[in-house]
Amino acid sequence: MSTKPAPPEVARTSLLRSMRTVAWSFIGIRSHAGLQEDMVKVNPLHVLLAGVMLVLVLVVSLIGLATWVVGK
Repeated sequence: MSTKPAPPEVARTSLLRSMRTVAWSFIGIRSHAGLQEDMVKVNPLHVLLAGVMLVLVLVVSLIGLATWVVGK
């Protein structure tokens, strides 16, 4: 009787790790080993949500900064 080995479990992580991964991508600095680890561990839906959230924060921050500089 042959027993099949169980597939390795992929540990999915939280939205916080996805936010950190997307933030590193925004900055543009990440080690290759860290990138490979993130590709295995993060949930693609979390990355999408984190990306949208961080883009919104960036846009709102830039609008707020421009409004403050202009003095409205």
